[in-house]
Amino acid sequence: MPAFAQQSPPNVLIILTDDQGYADVGFNGSTEIPTPNIDRIAKNGTVFTNGYVSFAVCGPSRAGLITGRYQDRFGFSRNPLMAPKDSTMGLPQSEETMAELLKKAGYRTGVLGKWHLGAHENQRPNKRGFDEFYGFLSGGHRYFPEEYTFQDLSEIKAQFDAYRTKLLRNEKRVEETEYLTDALSREAVSFVERNQNQPFFLYLAYNAPHAPMQATQKYLDRFPNIADEKRRTYAAMVSAVDDGVGDLLDKIEELGLTENTLIFFLSDNGGPTKDNASSNAPLRGFKGDFFEGGIRVPFAVQWKGKIPAGVSYDYPVISLDIFATAAELAAVNPKNKLDGVNLIPYLTGKNSGRPHEALYWRNYDARRFAIRHLDQKLITMPDRAFQFDLSSDWSKKLNLHQENPSLSERLRGLIETWNETLELPRFLGLMQDKEYSRLNPDRFKKK
Repeated sequence: MPAFAQQSPPNVLIILTDDQGYADVGFNGSTEIPTPNIDRIAKNGTVFTNGYVSFAVCGPSRAGLITGRYQDRFGFSRNPLMAPKDSTMGLPQSEETMAELLKKAGYRTGVLGKWHLGAHENQRPNKRGFDEFYGFLSGGHRYFPEEYTFQDLSEIKAQFDAYRTKLLRNEKRVEETEYLTDALSREAVSFVERNQNQPFFLYLAYNAPHAPMQATQKYLDRFPNIADEKRRTYAAMVSAVDDGVGDLLDKIEELGLTENTLIFFLSDNGGPTKDNASSNAPLRGFKGDFFEGGIRVPFAVQWKGKIPAGVSYDYPVISLDIFATAAELAAVNPKNKLDGVNLIPYLTGKNSGRPHEALYWRNYDARRFAIRHLDQKLITMPDRAFQFDLSSDWSKKLNLHQENPSLSERLRGLIETWNETLELPRFLGLMQDKEYSRLNPDRFKKK
C-alpha cells in the first residue's frame, strides 16, 4: 500500500479549462491576463513546464484524462458528435473512469461543466461513476442563460443546437440564472462544502475560454487596455475562471482541507489562436496540431505539505498521469492497464528519473503521428516530417529531420510499434457530421 494512502486518501480536484493558451496564465509569464488564483496553485505546488495532454482537441483529450489511457487504445480517436440515441458515440463501457475507480475507495464523486464523452443514456456521468453532475453533455455551450432555449436534447435538430440546451443536474433539466462560468464555480464550492467529511473527487470541467466568445461586463471591464475585441473577451473569460478558482481554493482552505487535497490545473489542449485569440507563446502551433502549441498546456499541481511548493518540474508529464497518481494514493487497482504513472515520487525527489521515456500522439484521420522520446520530437505526416531537439528549441524553429536520418528512423519505429497496440476509431466524429447524419437520418428525431 502506498505510504500516503496508509493514513487517509487525499481529496482529488481536477480543474480543467477549455482551449486555454499556454501563455495565458501568470505562472507561465502572462502579464496581460492576471490569474492570481490559478497562480496560487503554482505557488503552493509545482509547475510542469513540459506538461502535455494526449490529444490536440477536446473530446479525445478528455477521454485520455478520465481513463488514464491513450484514448486510441479504445477507439476514441475523434470528437464525438451529439447523437443521444447512439450508444457507441462516446466512451466505451470497457473503460473505467476515474470516478468509477475512486468510488471503489469510498470517494464521493462529482463532475461539473463539460462532459463530451457521450450523450447516450448509458454514457452520461451518473452512469459512469459520478454521484453528482451539473453541466452539459455536448462539446460546448452558450454562456448566457437567456440563450438556453431548448428544454431537452429531444428538441434539437442540428449538432450545435445542443449549445442552447438547459443545463442538467444529474438527469433533470434546471433553470440557471448565472453566467455559466460563475454557475460552475458556485456548484464547485457547494460540492466541496457538502462533501467535506469524506474523501471526494471533483472534476471541474470549465468550458471557458472555448467559443462562443461571451463574457459579462463585470469581467470585460477589467481589460480596458486590450483593443482587440476577441482578445479582450477571451481575457475576461479567463478572468472569470480565475475568480471561480479563487472561491474554490478559499473554501478548501476555510474548511481545513488544503493539506489533504491534491489539486491539478490544466487545459484540455492548446489554444486555437485564431478562434479565441489565445496565445501559446513561445510555442509553435495551436489546437489541432502536434506542434508543441497544440499539446503542451498550462499545467500545475499542489498538495500542500506533500510535494514541493513554488518550483518547476521540467521532465515531460502527461494528463494520463493524473489517473495513475489518484489510483496509487487511493490504494485501488485500476481495471485496465494504465499509460500514466504516479507522479508523487518524481515530484518529491524519491525517484530522480523521468516519468516517461516516450510520449505518443496519433491523429487517425490526418494520418499524423508524433513522439517525444527524451528530448527528441518527431512529427510525421503523409507528405513530410518534422524533427526537433526540445532541450534547445522550444519554439521549434529548426527542422532537424534531414540532419539525423538514423534517429528519425528509430523514432518512426517506436511510433509504428505503439500504433500496433491501438484500435481503429469506433465512431464518426465532428469532422464527419454530414456523413453521420446521412447514414442516420433519424439522428435527431424523437424516439
